[in-house]
Order: sequence, then C-alpha cells, then structure tokens
Amino acid sequence: MVYDRAGTGWSDPVSLPRTLAEVTEELRALLGAADVPAPYLLVGHSLGGFYARYYATRFPAEVTGMVLMEPAHEDYNTYMPRELVEEWQAFDPDEALPDELPAEVVRFYRDLLGQMLAGWPEEVREPLIERHVSPEWLQTGFREAGNQDELGEEMHWAGPPPDVPLIILAANGIDAFKRAVSQGTPDSLLEAEIEGKLRLYRAWADSIRHGAVRVADGAGHASIHWTHPGAVAEAIRDLLG
Repeated sequence: MVYDRAGTGWSDPVSLPRTLAEVTEELRALLGAADVPAPYLLVGHSLGGFYARYYATRFPAEVTGMVLMEPAHEDYNTYMPRELVEEWQAFDPDEALPDELPAEVVRFYRDLLGQMLAGWPEEVREPLIERHVSPEWLQTGFREAGNQDELGEEMHWAGPPPDVPLIILAANGIDAFKRAVSQGTPDSLLEAEIEGKLRLYRAWADSIRHGAVRVADGAGHASIHWTHPGAVAEAIRDLLG
C-alpha cells in the first residue's frame, strides 16, 4: 500500500508542517479504514523515515520490520562537518524558491525527472513530472520539512524502538538533484556528508539486534528509489522472508 500523506501529493490540503504524532495517527486511521490488517512492514524514504520509526515506536505490536531509504535522523547534524551544518541553517526557503520559477529551471528539472522516470507509463509519468516541477509541490516539500529540528526532538523523546528487523538503504553518490540544490557547495563537503551519513547509519544499525545497512552504489539521496528499485524490492522481500 502506498499513500500521499495529508497535505502532500494528491491528498487533501492541510496546514503544514505537522508533528510525527499527527502523521502517524492519520496513517493508522487510514490503514483501519482501508481494512489493511497488521502487522505491517513499513517502508519510508528521507523524512518518511521519521514517520515509519515513530509509528513503530508508538504501535510496536503492529510493525514487523522497516526498510528505510536515506532516512532522516535526529542525530544527523552531529555527524556532519560544521561548515555544512552552518550552510543548512542559513538556508531560507522563502528566498530560495520564488513564486514563479525561471523557465530554464523548470526545463532542467523536467528533463531530469523525465530521464529518471523514462520507463514509467506515460499516463503516470507526465502528470507526475508536471506536478513535481510546480511551485505548489516544491513549496509543499519545503513546508512539510520545515520543522525537522522539532521532529527530531519528538523522535528523541518517543521512547525505545521496537525490536524489529531494520534495513537501511544508503546512497553513496552525488546525483544531479543533489548538485542542483547544492550549487556553490564544494564536492569535498558533499563527500564529507556522505561519509558522515554512512557512519551514522552503521552506528544506528549496530545498535539494533537485527539492523543492517546496504549501500546503493552511485545512488543519490532524492533518487535512490527510482535508480535502484531492485535494491528496495530485495530489501522488502528479505524482511518478508
């Protein structure tokens, strides 16, 4: 089962950002309304890693395992170079994203998404690309992730995680999406971010009885599920097995 969280994708609009408690409560209600019985194997990407972990911590009897792709983590910045953290903290999404994107920027992202989704059916691919390059969807992404520090704090105080198998899929590449949003950041810092991220993920997996990190060679943070779908499917199959 795949869904768009409230306020994102094609779901009904809501005020963003939201708490982990709000998102997981709605997911639980959705699963109940759809008559999808527990236990669940939760699969989350990036910010979705917070939501999957919080759900598993909050409702441990309902979760049998997790596959997390490039997941957010409350200790992420502590593994990063100081210069990079300062750069992120200085970022202002209101200044970075104008109401109307320049045509060349829209073309760049449309072409990039077209390459990533080349194998998808046209009736799915084209509406998805158009929505991804719209200011509305870009603003939604910024708004939903606008309280990452608060989400990390909420996760920190959520309590001990359930003892369920966890596979973390980590990207070790710098893809075109990353370069586009990191203009002006030297490769040395981008590579240091990857190194710090892998150290965090491995320490995290080592702290769990059935935790593992799998590196998707050449994948980027934003595109790992598009460029390495086989690795995602294999991780899911392994946990289901």
